Amino acid sequence: MGEVNLSQVMDRNRSFVDRIIEESGQDIRQCYQCAKCTGGCPGAVHMDYPPNQIIRMLMLGMKEEVLKSKTIWVCMGCNTCTTRCIRDIEVAGVMDILRQKAIKAGYIEHAKGVISFNDSFLWTVRSFGRLFEPGMAIINNVRLGNFMKDMQFGLPLMLKGKASMLPHRLKGRREMANIFKKTVQGGK
Repeated sequence: MGEVNLSQVMDRNRSFVDRIIEESGQDIRQCYQCAKCTGGCPGAVHMDYPPNQIIRMLMLGMKEEVLKSKTIWVCMGCNTCTTRCIRDIEVAGVMDILRQKAIKAGYIEHAKGVISFNDSFLWTVRSFGRLFEPGMAIINNVRLGNFMKDMQFGLPLMLKGKASMLPHRLKGRREMANIFKKTVQGGK
């Protein structure tokens, strides 16, 4: 990270920290830095900064470092951190807000896989009324340029009747399409 003048950074990014607190509903300033969130996090070994450090960096107003971090994309939203927090801070909820802010700010270098998976998942639900796993995997792998990834699993799963080449279509697809339409319109 290098040398940082904390008072300048805090002053410059105070409004950002206030927005995170407001939008998440979590007063991260109450964090004791006990690191119980990090101790229980199953993804912490893959993060560049553990969850407690992300919260501390937010408290210090280190906006750029937080939004550019790999941590916010590795977070699985399993809420183990929230369960363990002695101050009842919903760390996973804060991570959700940080992901939204990172996308808006254009910091998506660590997010391509997550965004592709999310888009592939939603496309299959929107198209078929439910998740179609083989189609989602194929679409996601094509988007990421991993054309042959997971191919060795397809045929054995189909032979055992665990996967189908064709999706099952639900009767309420039109209602599902309306849900997606209302979501895009902001619930109106």
